[in-house]
Amino acid sequence: MFLRFFYELKQSGIPVSVKEYLLFLEAVDSGIADKKIDTFYYLSRASLVKDERHLDKFDRVFGHVFRGLESLIEGIEAEIPEEWLRALAERLLTEEEKAQIEALGGWDKIMEELKKRLQEQKGRHEGGSKWIGTGGTSPFGAYGYNPEGVRIGQDGNRNFRAVKVWDRRDYKDLDGEVELGTRNIKLALGRLRRFARQGAAEELDLDKTIKGTAHKGYLDIAFRPERRNTVKVLLFFDVGGSMDYHIRECEELFSAARSEFKHMDYYYFHNCLYESVWRKNQRRWDERVPTYEVMNTYPADYKVIFVGDAAMSPYEIIMPGGAVEYWNEESGQVWLQRVLAVYKHAVWLNPMTERYWNGTQSLKLIQQIVGNRMYPLTLNGIDAAITELLR
Repeated sequence: MFLRFFYELKQSGIPVSVKEYLLFLEAVDSGIADKKIDTFYYLSRASLVKDERHLDKFDRVFGHVFRGLESLIEGIEAEIPEEWLRALAERLLTEEEKAQIEALGGWDKIMEELKKRLQEQKGRHEGGSKWIGTGGTSPFGAYGYNPEGVRIGQDGNRNFRAVKVWDRRDYKDLDGEVELGTRNIKLALGRLRRFARQGAAEELDLDKTIKGTAHKGYLDIAFRPERRNTVKVLLFFDVGGSMDYHIRECEELFSAARSEFKHMDYYYFHNCLYESVWRKNQRRWDERVPTYEVMNTYPADYKVIFVGDAAMSPYEIIMPGGAVEYWNEESGQVWLQRVLAVYKHAVWLNPMTERYWNGTQSLKLIQQIVGNRMYPLTLNGIDAAITELLR
């Protein structure tokens, strides 16, 4: 079983090594897990997972190998309101009552019946033997009893009789293919670092202090400049229109970048970059900044990141006058190429789900202009973008 566990972890994309697997076996053999499933879970996770982005995949493999969990059946989706799942009263049954409860009769029948009841049920239910609820004898729900059913939303095992546990996984948002939270973006951006000691000497240099004191025979305190991240970042955010659907992701990226980089600045544009950008959306017509001015203000050693879904009319990119809000004398393609000619280290982050990219003609044009340096706004996408920026 352990060997199967190891192979399934590798097949799922988790980079677990033979050395880590042997360490895991050694820890299990030493009795650290103490024959408790929770302890065994944390032991195996600590031994075999090096990167938190793989925690969700690990949970799925662990559940499949050691608890017999199956993947969710496609086509059965529903939001179960949290208040339905609260355990107001856990039903206690006698052995005789339990013996009288009949199972539905197998996996296929149970899932078919669950789908039907999700469509029919309109409210929360407690007790009883049919609806999805709590404290009853229905095959679906929590805190009740049925010899064969689906457990939904319960905080732990009770009778160990469920054939399917349907619950939210704790690490779902850490999967590398989903959108990110601010904390996870900070972790991803952390790779974009180049440290150097610059500025005033304000930090105690302990090594030099010890050497100087030993050499001179009296206390000789030495200071040095603080070690700082010297990477400089310039962000261009697309706002308005279809980007309204991606405000949360852009806010999280913006918040993470501001806290991660001392040298970071930003500007806004709409759909495509043209001859001017702005800093405040409320005053974008009164306080616009010429794009040439931006290029002359920030040196070529800045790392440039465009953030946008690239969803627009192709004419907005390739034609003068294509902008939707005013007449632009030169095309957006010309301005993008000018910026890319100055800033060699530049990428485009796209919050649109990657599987939809091929259906957008304007997106393909932007991809070509930026030299295929477009990446999805996911953990894996940011990681790939940073690898490109560090070249």
